[in-house]
Amino acid sequence: MVASTQADDALRWDDVRLFLALHRERSLSGAGARVGLDASTLSRRLAALEEQLAARLFDRTREGLVATAAADLLLPAAEEMESAHARFARDASGFEREIEGVVRLSVPPGIADAFVGPGLARLRKRHPRIRIDLDASVRLVDLTRREADLALRTIRPQGGELVMLKIGASRWTPMVSSSNPQKGARVDRWQDVDWIAWGEDLTGIPPARWLAKYAPKADPVLRTSHMATQVAAVEAGLGVALLPLAYTRVSRVAPLRVAKALDASVDDLPVNETWLVGHRALRGVPRIAAVWDFLVEELRAVDAPGEKRTT
Repeated sequence: MVASTQADDALRWDDVRLFLALHRERSLSGAGARVGLDASTLSRRLAALEEQLAARLFDRTREGLVATAAADLLLPAAEEMESAHARFARDASGFEREIEGVVRLSVPPGIADAFVGPGLARLRKRHPRIRIDLDASVRLVDLTRREADLALRTIRPQGGELVMLKIGASRWTPMVSSSNPQKGARVDRWQDVDWIAWGEDLTGIPPARWLAKYAPKADPVLRTSHMATQVAAVEAGLGVALLPLAYTRVSRVAPLRVAKALDASVDDLPVNETWLVGHRALRGVPRIAAVWDFLVEELRAVDAPGEKRTT
């Protein structure tokens, strides 16, 4: 225990700074250029740090440095130290650190395709040294285990270690192509609609359950669980799909006109919420904070009244 305490006390900010440079550049020469050291000196400093921590931080390969599990485990704490150091320096001398690094996002495919992906060009223009790793799948990553830095969810998450913000809510709505010459006609029976529906893997989601309840005898012209394909099929005039109302801002779709006889079922259409979630320990890290603020701004703009969003 004494040796461990001495190692903790001897760990300097400069060691953490070198560790972050190596983790980001993944080469001795690149990290050395960043911190002002030659590769041989940096190699000796890295070896001394690994000996002090009694852990191998990087595997040396022909392609460069590969972070070990120990390095990935230390990265969040190192970035928190970097953030604290930057705040100290800023308060003392007005120093402003550049925002940089990789942010891992977990986003449902439909939101990724329609809203997040097109917005990344604006993020890069604002923060050119940020890099995004985007997991656009229906898999729910575990933020408490650091499987991602930030996530967008359609259901409010639970967890004491998480911070979350409800960005907006958009009602699922029967959508038709905005250029379809038949879009002006009113529908008075759901079973008469040429539906575009979900595959068997998503029959349990709220809009799929709504469709099964109110159009149980419908024979969909297309079944697919890929949201972008549903949107493209609607835009092409293939049929009608249930989409969040926000899609009218970014796609060539419009709400289907329905007769008053269907008002009760329309009132029962589910609402799609959007929650931004992150780990409490990472919320103040500059690169995480920058992407958090950007996502809030982008997605709230989709729900705001006004003209369609263009990229």
